[in-house]
Amino acid sequence: MGPLQASLFDTDDVARLRPVGRQLEHVELGDGAWLDLRREWLGRHDLLFDRLMGTVAWRAERRRMYDRTVDVPRLVAFYEESDPLPDPLLSEARQALSSHYVKRGFGPMATTGLCLYRDGADSVAWHGDTLGRQSRADTLVAIVSLGERRRFLLRPTSGGPSLRYDLGGGDLLVMGGSCQRTWQHAVPKRAHARGPRISVQFRSAGVT
Repeated sequence: MGPLQASLFDTDDVARLRPVGRQLEHVELGDGAWLDLRREWLGRHDLLFDRLMGTVAWRAERRRMYDRTVDVPRLVAFYEESDPLPDPLLSEARQALSSHYVKRGFGPMATTGLCLYRDGADSVAWHGDTLGRQSRADTLVAIVSLGERRRFLLRPTSGGPSLRYDLGGGDLLVMGGSCQRTWQHAVPKRAHARGPRISVQFRSAGVT
């Protein structure tokens, strides 16, 4: 795998966050669900990507599917609210998101999950994050995408057309309100993916 392409607008050698609210695209999905999208929120995302690849204790998981146990098609890591995060920039990102969304009536971000999609064969099936799907409370799930751009799909649980976003390069996507119980999301396989992707997920309290 060759080195990741940095943004042409980033001329220094430090990964850094840009303001959350600047250039933020807000999308109302209906029934209390919404998205916020901020392209290239993280400048020099390639530097953070390289650090996480080398420092995170990635682990493989297996899951029961019907009558057999299968490998989960991605590597994962998970950090409780009290756990130290594997890079100071992730702590900064979590605090920046908490500070921005508390102004909109949400509690702070709590847990942090990471997924490593090693190549185009790694994926995640349609789902809504657990407690958010079962609860009537509004929730927040913020995803920062590093590395290879991959297709991120959303579809309403009641049926209807899906939405598609190609995420990578330090993009931020926030799913809010009723999104985890009224919509599902997925990262499908991609035959021609050129390299790995890391997804960093910050979740409000009680969402897994």
